[in-house]
Amino acid sequence: MVNTPDRPVRVRFCPSPTGNPHVGLVRTALFNWAFARHHGGTMVFRIEDTDAARDSEESYRQLLDAMRWLGLDWDEGPEVGGPHAPYRQSERMDVYRDVADRLLKGGHAYHCYCTAEELDERREAARAAGKPSGYDGHCRELTAERIAGYEAEGRSAIVRFRMPDAPITFRDLVRGELTFTPENVPDYGIVRANGAPLYTLVNPVDDALMEITHVLRGEDLLSSTPRQIALYKALIELGVAKAIPEFGHLPYVMGEGNKKLSKRDPQSSLNLYRERGFLREGLLNYLSLLGWSFSADQDVFTVAQMVEKFDIADVNANPARFDLKKAESINADHIRMLGEAEFAAACEPWLQAPHAPWAPEDFDREAWERIAPYAQTRLTVLSDITANVDFLFLEEPVEDEASWQKAMKGDPAALLTTARARLEAADWSSPESLKDAVLKAGEEHGLKLGKAQAPVRVAVTGRTVGLPLFESLEILGRERTLARIDAALAKLAG
Repeated sequence: MVNTPDRPVRVRFCPSPTGNPHVGLVRTALFNWAFARHHGGTMVFRIEDTDAARDSEESYRQLLDAMRWLGLDWDEGPEVGGPHAPYRQSERMDVYRDVADRLLKGGHAYHCYCTAEELDERREAARAAGKPSGYDGHCRELTAERIAGYEAEGRSAIVRFRMPDAPITFRDLVRGELTFTPENVPDYGIVRANGAPLYTLVNPVDDALMEITHVLRGEDLLSSTPRQIALYKALIELGVAKAIPEFGHLPYVMGEGNKKLSKRDPQSSLNLYRERGFLREGLLNYLSLLGWSFSADQDVFTVAQMVEKFDIADVNANPARFDLKKAESINADHIRMLGEAEFAAACEPWLQAPHAPWAPEDFDREAWERIAPYAQTRLTVLSDITANVDFLFLEEPVEDEASWQKAMKGDPAALLTTARARLEAADWSSPESLKDAVLKAGEEHGLKLGKAQAPVRVAVTGRTVGLPLFESLEILGRERTLARIDAALAKLAG
């Protein structure tokens, strides 16, 4: 069941505000958002901030900023509000305490007085006997006398949920029908001894109260699903929940060495891609391919096209490998898809401080607007623009010794002297006139154009690769071009 009049689609994205946002988290947000938008449903953005030791306000702000930058808007949540506010778990503690009390009174949960040492001892014994090592139900049916004895000893108690003694079967939207047997899903804790609710309680309670219909989340949470389904059934019995949501567990995103991409992996940080100048459309396009495909023969598409086509049934259960080169290639395609004005505007942050190595007054907007169309066909990420156009706005080209050594082979001084004379005599009416000047200079020295233009390029731009050379020379102008060739000749002479 997807979207029906009596149960419209409601999905949620519920990250914890710890550390920087990472691409695996963004992929989960994207799939939930696309699913909601495809079905005309509701996207709930909820913050799971019950871990005071790890959560931070800075991370919370980064999450909101990341979602806004990506264009993954939400219908309910922080800064938007909604009928189920508040949307931060730290502000909902009274709700969780009430539900925990109701579970205890209804017989769905119980107090467990086992110490950590006792639990470890019984687990080791179970392993030695070849049995499952989960909780053994020791405190399930304690007598009043036994409870009084434990409390007299000063023992504290956690609250455990009472799992049913029967298999739990559900249909995963990605993986099909799955069954978990009782011995593999023991009773589990939902409230700490200090009264703090655990994720195992607060997450499904919030989903129930916010009437979430579909839970799309990472594969690492699959093992918790049978526990949550059992809890939902209890919540329905207590009148807290109306229905059990459908679950879809998204495939792992793999990094180097067939390992799950970790938050500690440099390439997992969303901030890295923002700083390098990935377009949101390019990054979302690539991340959508981590477990889903638009079609067999099309990898590049818009966010709107993805929303129109997205179906959770098309998500592949197999792990998806993160490929930085493919991400860059797709981003480059999206840069080409921009209109000229859009491209110029998108590059602006990298043409100003702190990214630009030139003074603000040295930035020539007319020169930038002239060279922008040539740059657009060359960039992989927007941050590349700075190095591609710096020769226009710096008094001298960037010193790159490796480029100098590579280009200045044979008799570069003779070639540059000839090229300078021909460029000085050229009419500078078009890039073709400048190309012809360098071509003829090369012919005088028995060199083809590729070999002849290399020393000129390094003398003028400082690099062996870059934007189309003769278009660049025309925009730079005769005077500055000849002055840079003169400087290169002086360096060769010295």
